[in-house]
Amino acid sequence: MRFRVFTEPQQGASYDDVLAVAQATERLGFDAFFRSDHYLAMGDGSGLPGPTDAWTTLAGLARETERIRLGTLVSSVTYRPPGILAIQIAQVDQMSGGRVELGLGTGWFEKEHLAYGIPFPPKRFGMLEEQLEIITGLWNTPIGESYSFDGEHYTLIESPALPKPTQARVPVIVGGGGARRTPALAARFATEFNLPFPEFADIAGKFAGVRAACQSIGRDPDSLVYSAALIAVGGATEVEFARRAAAIGREPAELRAHGLAGTASEIVDRLGALAADGVECVYLQIMDLSDLDHLEFLAAEVVPQLR
Repeated sequence: MRFRVFTEPQQGASYDDVLAVAQATERLGFDAFFRSDHYLAMGDGSGLPGPTDAWTTLAGLARETERIRLGTLVSSVTYRPPGILAIQIAQVDQMSGGRVELGLGTGWFEKEHLAYGIPFPPKRFGMLEEQLEIITGLWNTPIGESYSFDGEHYTLIESPALPKPTQARVPVIVGGGGARRTPALAARFATEFNLPFPEFADIAGKFAGVRAACQSIGRDPDSLVYSAALIAVGGATEVEFARRAAAIGREPAELRAHGLAGTASEIVDRLGALAADGVECVYLQIMDLSDLDHLEFLAAEVVPQLR
C-alpha cells in the first residue's frame, strides 16, 4: 500500500507552511504530497493568511523537493481552460523532473466561485469529459503536428500542443461516488480511480463498478490504481489522539467512524480492512499543517506495518 499526504491549504496556510509539510513528507518517506485546489476556507475558520493557488504552489514545490510525487486532489474544471491547464501541468512536470499527477473534477463549492468571480455552470460533467479529452489529446499529439477539438464547451483550432510534459504519460486521477458516468470516465481516461471520503461499506462495490466499466470497453481493470482519501488523526495514546482531534474541531468517535483515527494499532487495523477491499493507495488528509509531529507519528508507527 502506498501512502500520500493530502492537505487543505485553503483552511489557512502560507506557502511556507505548505513547503514545510511537503519537505517533511519527503523526508519521512511518504510517496507523494497532494493538495486541494480551493480558494475559500470552509467552515468557521478565518482562512488567514488567505488562499494559495494550487498549481503555483506545486511549481514552487517542484523546485524545492526531489523525490515525492506532486498533484491536486482535485483541480476543478471551472478554474482554468483546458489548454491553459495542460500548459501549466506540463511546465510543472518539467520543473519537477517528471513527478506531477493531475486530479481533475467537476468542482462543487459554489460559494468560492461567487467570492472570486468564477463562473459556476449548473451542469459541469460534460466540461470534465471534454477537459480530460483535450488535456490528454494535447499531450499525446506528436511534436510537429497540431491538435483541434470542437465540443459543446470548448473549441481548439490547430493548437501546436506544446509544451510536452517530461513524463511520457502524466498520471490522471478521476474519482467520485457516481454509479455510472464517473466509472465510465475513469475507464476511458484515468490511470487512477479515487474515492474521496467514502463510507467504508461502499468501497468494494464502488471499485467493482469501475472494474466493470473497464471491462465494458476492453480495458484491463488492473491497469488502474484504486485509491481512497480519508482524514487521518492519530496519536500514541488516547490523550494525544483526543488532543489532535480537538485541534481540528472534530470528535474522536466521529473520526473513528469515518476516517483513519485513533492509536496506531487502530489505524493499522482499518488500513488492513481497506486493503482487503482493494485500496492500493491511501491519501492521508492532514488538517493541522503546523503539527509535523503528527506526520512523524504516522510515518514511524503506521506506515511501516502496511508496506
